[in-house]
Amino acid sequence: MGWFSATILGLASVIGVGIFVSVGIAAGLTGAAVIGALVLAGVLSGCNSLNLAQLAVNHPVSGGIYEYGYRYLTPWLGFTGGWIYLLGKIAVAATAALGFAGYVLNTLGLNQDHTLLVLVAESAVFLLTFIILGGMTRSKVVALLTVSVTISSLLFLIIGGMVTLPKTGFQPLTFIEANPFTQVQHFLESVALLFVAYNGAARISMLGEEVTNPEQNIPRAIFTTLGTTVILYVAVAVVGLGCLGATAFGRAATEQAAPLQVVVEKFGIVGGSGLLSMGAITATLSVLLSVILGLSRMLLAMGRRGDMPKIIAQLTEKDATPIWAIVGVAIAIALLVLTGAVKTTWSFAAFGGLYRSVIVSLAALQLSEEERLYPRWVTWVSLSSGFFLAFWIEWQVWLIGFGLIGVGLIWHSVAKQSQRTPADPC
Repeated sequence: MGWFSATILGLASVIGVGIFVSVGIAAGLTGAAVIGALVLAGVLSGCNSLNLAQLAVNHPVSGGIYEYGYRYLTPWLGFTGGWIYLLGKIAVAATAALGFAGYVLNTLGLNQDHTLLVLVAESAVFLLTFIILGGMTRSKVVALLTVSVTISSLLFLIIGGMVTLPKTGFQPLTFIEANPFTQVQHFLESVALLFVAYNGAARISMLGEEVTNPEQNIPRAIFTTLGTTVILYVAVAVVGLGCLGATAFGRAATEQAAPLQVVVEKFGIVGGSGLLSMGAITATLSVLLSVILGLSRMLLAMGRRGDMPKIIAQLTEKDATPIWAIVGVAIAIALLVLTGAVKTTWSFAAFGGLYRSVIVSLAALQLSEEERLYPRWVTWVSLSSGFFLAFWIEWQVWLIGFGLIGVGLIWHSVAKQSQRTPADPC
């Protein structure tokens, strides 16, 4: 892939559940301050992505944070980084599949029966797994199509809002009234929530072995992805706040999980709601596609090191596709889909994202001055912000996260123990 193809996959990773849901939730917490939270979250995510870009250029192999933790830190941190990445993104992918099913059934006017919802979601997982098994070329084409439809629907939302709202009444951009401490708390919570909405840009570095001229193309793709996404997110937030107001915008996200659809309905444009729904459908598909693609490369790297069964590391002779890694990821997502909606997905994704940000920053600090592409302060900003924002996540999510890390470390210890030979003095 060149920088453009990598950018398309980056946009497919970023523009998904985040912009269609989390922007509304954050707006309900902070009001107009969500615009500042979006920009700050984008800057912090950019610092993290630049750290990953530096690591990817110096160590351009599939596996991302998992490989960097192993190479620059310790096997334990490398494994836990990869482990949390796997679990968090599997949950996100399952939620994206269920979200896709929900939008499809809603658009068709069908009741969202649990069985029917799961069947449609499983069909999406099966279809995209089949596409990815066809190789990177087919995946790039599908990513380009889904991203094009998604961005077109968002541009319709933005342009339609700017044209119709001056006529129907633009709500003033106000802050949520609260005492100063609560306002600061909600702002930081919003930044932590929105940080996850940008995380897909970092997934570009996980495809290091498949990007041509990685030293130039990976950073360029990351910059383009983040710049495009920040502009879209801020524009969507302004239109949503101007149309509904902060409280109603937030309520549409938490109660209906479709805040942008509610916004478009206010325009009174025939077919507008359907077009926005189509964009939401393609967005969830693109997230599902990029997660299966990225996680399969993570599993490939873990299989190579023996942290996962060796069969995971097998590649096809024709186009070096990690077929069993792709199938393994798809099975895990399909199993989680069977449980229905994952209530804590977004909070757990925030925990995982910030945990990974800290590990990536620690790894990037190990680069020599000759290896660095960006100033050291970029890494320190990413490291300190990762630690700081993590404290604004609910303590129950911390317990779940560290409990799962403990399970992963037990598995890692057992796997390594079984690989030792009697002659090994260790």
